[in-house]
Amino acid sequence: MQSFIDIQKRLLPDLLQVLQKRHTILRYIGYMQPVGRRSLAVSLGLTERILRSEVEFLKEQNLITTNNVGMSLTSEGKNLLEDLEGLMRELKGIDVMELELKHRLGIKKVIIVPGNSDESPMVKGELGKATAICMKKLLGGKNIIAVTGGSTMAAVAERLTPDLTHKELLFVPARGGVGEDVHNQANTICSNMAHNTDSKHRVLYVPGQVSSKIYESLIKEPDIHEVLTLIQSASMVLHGIGDAITMAERRKTNPEIKKKLEEGMAVGEAFGYYFNEEGQIVHKVLTIGLQLEDLAHIPDVIAVAGGESKAKAIKAYLKQAPKSTILITDEGAAKTLLKG
Repeated sequence: MQSFIDIQKRLLPDLLQVLQKRHTILRYIGYMQPVGRRSLAVSLGLTERILRSEVEFLKEQNLITTNNVGMSLTSEGKNLLEDLEGLMRELKGIDVMELELKHRLGIKKVIIVPGNSDESPMVKGELGKATAICMKKLLGGKNIIAVTGGSTMAAVAERLTPDLTHKELLFVPARGGVGEDVHNQANTICSNMAHNTDSKHRVLYVPGQVSSKIYESLIKEPDIHEVLTLIQSASMVLHGIGDAITMAERRKTNPEIKKKLEEGMAVGEAFGYYFNEEGQIVHKVLTIGLQLEDLAHIPDVIAVAGGESKAKAIKAYLKQAPKSTILITDEGAAKTLLKG
């Protein structure tokens, strides 16, 4: 027997379109609140005229409130948004996509959030929220959590809350990153994660890439050696996946290596390793910290990356990733990955 939603899709497709549109408007108001109508219209890609009628409807239903500062969700609006989450996942077929992608990629689990982070900064926040929920389910009594740098990990830090404090948490940077954007450095992100969860963190003040001679010298330093020992003992790893050329430019990679990456057709990067579409390693940056082979003995490895533009990078890295990996991504990347 067909489900009610399947029947509705066939007989009342317009109703579902309206539902999806109003759900999206509520999500954006919840994320941006208080928000003016003009800013909201730009973010949604709607005209102010169309948005005005939708806003009036939502206001009549006591789902939003408006004042001179802007629009915000009412408590009823917040509750409805939470109640709609499961329904919207079913309407979009997200649960089915998660299972299919999990089997195609050959990993432990896939979690997909609605939207495309290439198009909306709100979706990156949703990736952070999904990661926080996933962590809460996995964390045990004592935990050492190794974290890489990047804007996605920074979004995860923003969504962590003190309700994780009944666990014993220690955040450590997975690898050196001094010299990169300070806001997106692993040291900064670990500090923010510790602050937001009322827990502890350690720092690793070493460059993101070093020469062999400097590497051998630095790892003998007592403070650095101590942090490296903690990293090797991590029970969980949180990491992003980068676009190869974007990451090379961010690291101010020399022209010779950039040429090597281009000729090797590198598409993805993680932990200082650059991969082509077949998942082969094109180049490896000598970094102090977690190495790709170390992931095999870490119980929980969570990779977080979204956006249609990241699909090739995600697929390339996951050909090398441990099968225990949990991928947290968005619809934009997931749909592109499923297309082939």
